[in-house]
Amino acid sequence: MSNFLQLISLIVIILFTAKLAGYLSTRIGQPSVFGELLAGVLLGPSLLNLTGLPFISDTHILEIISELGEIGVMLLMFLAGLELNLKDMAKNTKVAALAGVLGVVVPVGLGFLFGELLGMDLNHSMFLGLSLGATSVSISAQVLIELKLLRSRVGLGLLGAAIFDDVLVILLLSSFIALLSTSGGAASILLVIGKMLLFFGLSVVVGLRVLPRVTRFVHTLPISQGVTTQAIVVLFLFGIASELIGGMAAITGAFLAGLMFGRTPEKSLIEGNLHSISYAFFVPIFFISIGLSVDLHSIDMSSIWIIAAISVIAVVGKIVGSGAGALMAKFNPKEALQLGIGMISRGEVGLIIAKIGLDEGYLTNETFSSVIAMILITTVITPPLLRWSFYKKKKKPTDMVPSDSNPNQESA
Repeated sequence: MSNFLQLISLIVIILFTAKLAGYLSTRIGQPSVFGELLAGVLLGPSLLNLTGLPFISDTHILEIISELGEIGVMLLMFLAGLELNLKDMAKNTKVAALAGVLGVVVPVGLGFLFGELLGMDLNHSMFLGLSLGATSVSISAQVLIELKLLRSRVGLGLLGAAIFDDVLVILLLSSFIALLSTSGGAASILLVIGKMLLFFGLSVVVGLRVLPRVTRFVHTLPISQGVTTQAIVVLFLFGIASELIGGMAAITGAFLAGLMFGRTPEKSLIEGNLHSISYAFFVPIFFISIGLSVDLHSIDMSSIWIIAAISVIAVVGKIVGSGAGALMAKFNPKEALQLGIGMISRGEVGLIIAKIGLDEGYLTNETFSSVIAMILITTVITPPLLRWSFYKKKKKPTDMVPSDSNPNQESA
């Protein structure tokens, strides 16, 4: 069987399994993403080992599936940004800043202390803490979209906090590596900050000044799906710029691109077309690919207690840290809990930091495996926990989006 036939055979299995698992998940009262994540684990090397089937000989096929999944998460975050209003996001900057910053500081601090208790040296303890500070809200965003709560005060605060989280984690990571480098120091840290500011500045200028005019012009051209193609090109360019210029994850750029397109009259057209493409193909592959990259057999059973401890720290750190930030921004306790739960998942951002730690020698193989297990655990438990936290909500949140200054308004 040719490599192409192998690839499309796997895609058929992945798409069918993802939709079936999503349907079964909704039947038991859970968001569909919960079933898709578990299906990915079952299809991966932990059980069925989908890429090890007899007719699969292409050694790069898992990498291709993973890259298709990366496109899926970028589309997912673009759609999340597209659904929101830039003014609504601006009204919730207080909670975003507080929840984002404390949602990094608390788990990083707890992770560092845990590393010290294990007898790690200073560098290893610090990097363990850094690996617990990341957040990937793509999973939580999908759950909130399903629950029609993305435009609630909690949803807006969560997405804003994720941006602050991403910025702060990258700053801490870059600062840590720069301080240990012989050529590092204050200049390297200032360079990291400058690159981030440059990226955000360029994004705002292009998004507010250039993008609306270009979109209107493209809409007048007699070409098939011109605006939709333009949106895809722009979200990819924002993702590239986010990594190459800002030094942040590509999903941050995709989310900002969605926010900018949300201001254009063509928003509904873009949303309708990309929603179909994303949820029919790329997004299910993303959720399944998370499980395909995990091999539970590689985890040392003697490290179970360390995995459990790190996972508890990861969960408690985000709930306490981000939740405290939300309370300081005058969210009520239930809203603070919901926001904290939404920040639990580490996802691909946590994987990137853990891999850097392993490559640079700041994480041992045993600690790295424990961190990977923690990432899987936090990613899988976030959807049901988030659904549970909103279980008693009855009202729809989309009628009005309150700001930080109106804390008594219901979020759902």
